[in-house]
Amino acid sequence: MGRTIVDIKTSQPTLRNEADVETSALAGFGKLSQDERYEKLVEIGALTAAEAQHLKSGGLKDLGLAEKFIENVIGYFQVPMGIATNFRIDGREIVIPLAVEETSIVAAASKTAKWVREVGEITTETLGELIIGQIQIARVRDIANLRTKLQMSKADFINMANRDVAHGLVARGGGVEDIVLREIDRPDGDKMAVIHVHANPCDAMGANIINQVCEYLKGPIQELTGETVTMCILSNLVDTKLTRAKVVIHDIEEDLGKRIEEASLFANLDPYRAATNNKGVMNGIDPILIATGNDWRAVEAGVHAYAARSGQYRSITTWTYQAGKLIGILEAPIVVGTVGGVTKLHPTAQMSLSMLKVSSAAELSRICAAVGLVQNLGALKALTTVGIIEGHMKLHIRNLTLGAGASEREVPLVQKRLEEILMLTKRISLQNAVEVLREIRGAVPVSPGTSALT
Repeated sequence: MGRTIVDIKTSQPTLRNEADVETSALAGFGKLSQDERYEKLVEIGALTAAEAQHLKSGGLKDLGLAEKFIENVIGYFQVPMGIATNFRIDGREIVIPLAVEETSIVAAASKTAKWVREVGEITTETLGELIIGQIQIARVRDIANLRTKLQMSKADFINMANRDVAHGLVARGGGVEDIVLREIDRPDGDKMAVIHVHANPCDAMGANIINQVCEYLKGPIQELTGETVTMCILSNLVDTKLTRAKVVIHDIEEDLGKRIEEASLFANLDPYRAATNNKGVMNGIDPILIATGNDWRAVEAGVHAYAARSGQYRSITTWTYQAGKLIGILEAPIVVGTVGGVTKLHPTAQMSLSMLKVSSAAELSRICAAVGLVQNLGALKALTTVGIIEGHMKLHIRNLTLGAGASEREVPLVQKRLEEILMLTKRISLQNAVEVLREIRGAVPVSPGTSALT
C-alpha cells in the first residue's frame, strides 16, 4: 500500500500511490440532477424502477396506512431523504439512505467516508444478541427465598415462556434464554428486586414480544414466591447486545491525529462536550433508523444510558493516535429490527432496507454504528482544523437564502454574496440573507462584510 499523508490545512490526501484504489459507484452523485440520481441508483441495483417512481411521486399519500400506525391521523410529515455515498463497510460497498432534515449531515458523511475508503477501512462486529425484559418487585419481603425459588424454577419458566409466548422466536432460532435476579437498595432501607428476562429476538427489535413474556411470567412468579410483581416492561439499556464499529486511518499526519485524539479525550472527560459529541454520532445513526422504520427514540435512550453507565455521561466513541495511525471505536447498544411493525408495512422503509441489502438486524445495527462513527470523525476533523462553522454554514446558506424569501431566480445571486461574506467574516445569519436580498432587489451593489452586515 502506498503512503498517504493528510495535510492538516486542506484535510485532503497529498500523496497516494495506490493506482488501483477503487472509487465508489456513486462518485459524483451530488452533482447529478434529481432524475439522474434515480437513474444511477436503478443502474447499480440500489433501487428498482418502481421504487424510483415511488420516490419521484412524493412517497406515501394514502392516509389508510397511517391509520394503521398511529391514532387521530391527519396526514404525513415528510422528512427529506438523501443518499450517503462512498461507504465501504466490512469490505462491502453500501448505499446509505438517510432520512434527515439537518443541513450538512449527508454531505459530511459522504465526504468523510470518501477519506476513509482512500486511506483506511471500516470494520464492525456484534457483541451479544439478547434483549432485556424487566419484572419489578418494588418491595421484596424475602430476597433469599426469592433467589432460591427463582433459581430452582428458572428452567421451567424459560420453557413455559418459549412454549406459550415466544414460540415464534423459537421457530426462528431465538427465544428466552436466561432469567437473572438483581437487587436494588431503596432509599427507605428496603430492597427492590428486578428480574431480568433475556431473550434472543432474531431479526425483530423484540419490544412487543419481551413485554408479553414478562407479563406472562408475572403470575407464575407471584404464585411461586409469594411476592407481588409491580411492573413488567422491556429495558432499552441493552448492554447484553452491543454493536462495535472500528475505523482505522493509515499514515495520517501526526498533528491532525493528535488533535483528533485530544478532541476525543475532551468528550470522554467532560459530559457537556460528550452530549454534543454523541449528538453528532446520532446524526449518522438516527437518519438510518428513520429511513428503515425503526424506533430511533428507543435507540437514543439506550445509547445515552449506556454512555452514562460509569456514573458520568461520556462519549460513546474513542479516537487514539499511534505512530501514524488513527483508530476510532464506537461501542453501544443499537437494537434494531428488519421484520415486523413499520419496517414491514411502510414501503419506503422496505425500500431502504432493500437498498442497504441487509440480511439481518445485526447487520443493520453494524451499518448504523459504522455511519455514526464516520460522522463523528468528520465532525472532529472539522472542529480541530477549519472549525465547525465554515463547512456547516456553507451548506446552510441555501436554507438562509430561502428563509429570506428569495425566488428561484434570486437564489444563486444571494448564495454567491453570502458565500463571500462567510469567507470574510467566518459567520453568517438570516439577517445577512435578508439584507443581501433587499439590496439585490434594489439593484444596490453589496460590498461583502460591509453593507450586508450593518
